[in-house]
Amino acid sequence: MSQIYKNFSKDKYQIIYPVTPEYDGQRLDQFLMSYFENFSRQAIKKKIDRGEVKIKGRPFPHKPSVKVYQGEDIEIVTYNDGIEDEFWRGVKIHFQNPQVIFEDNDLLVINKPPFMATHPTGKHLFNCATVYYESIYSHTIHSIHRLDRETSGVLVMGKNPKATQKITTLFENSLVNKCYFFIAHKNQMATTLPFTANENMGPRDDFLPRNYVHCFEDERGKTASTHFELIEQYDNYVLGLAFPKTGRQHQIRTHAAFHGYPLLGDKMYNGDPRIFMRFKDEIATTADHDKMQIPRHALHAIALKFRNHPKYNRFFQAPLPQDLCDWIEQNLYLEIADLEEKIKEKLGVFFKN
Repeated sequence: MSQIYKNFSKDKYQIIYPVTPEYDGQRLDQFLMSYFENFSRQAIKKKIDRGEVKIKGRPFPHKPSVKVYQGEDIEIVTYNDGIEDEFWRGVKIHFQNPQVIFEDNDLLVINKPPFMATHPTGKHLFNCATVYYESIYSHTIHSIHRLDRETSGVLVMGKNPKATQKITTLFENSLVNKCYFFIAHKNQMATTLPFTANENMGPRDDFLPRNYVHCFEDERGKTASTHFELIEQYDNYVLGLAFPKTGRQHQIRTHAAFHGYPLLGDKMYNGDPRIFMRFKDEIATTADHDKMQIPRHALHAIALKFRNHPKYNRFFQAPLPQDLCDWIEQNLYLEIADLEEKIKEKLGVFFKN
């Protein structure tokens, strides 16, 4: 769905979408669901009722059931009025600011905190890395790759189109070494670490939620490969490093869960994706919170290196995030300094070239 107009400020996001042939005759609320995939139907209805959605050229206000037709334009306004607030056990989560790891005239490498989107998408329009730095620099900041909103760690962005294109090409051609730290549950039939997962990945049309990524052991889906290394092992948990060789959506989480290591706090790949739907619809139960243990999946992009790059011949590293360190100290009684030393040794081996 391509927009014909977009305007963004720190307080308001305005966008206009045309009704293309495939949406001709569709209900207004269904049309909006195609764009606001992270919104529940009830949230879409409230947005229409508040007058934040207009069918241009028609009497206003509208009902959610009104039909839209090819050639019409739909204007959608979203205000920065708490729409992105996150709650854990009824308490609002405090959003953190990102920290700069490296910066020059071309690149901006940051340590992205959890719950910050890489760039505006769905209902996450204001607490975004690109938006945050655009407000500081007063010019466009380009996303080169992305991290899931709940994933923290190393994120590379471009400060101009030329540099952005050059570095984007490295990601597209698998010329970037990436490493992620994770905490996972350990199932009884889990694959012995270390191992490399090579299952194809892709969605299934008959499965909800629609953004759930499945592993396939046949020709379905797209090729994907992730190498997993062990750092520490306990009866029910493992601490490890993941080295994705491809860049599929949810790749590490999907491969880890398929091999018996669902990530701590992963609402999607914990064995019951209905938990994700309940959190999305803000009806998660006490049992859902207890099973997750922490507010977000325990995945942190800890290091990244451009392979044989003449200018950026180094690797960028983000320290372990405080929330994961707190859980480790409280539940595994492991000294964080010892953990960091073991990670350093692994990175030295895998990033030596």
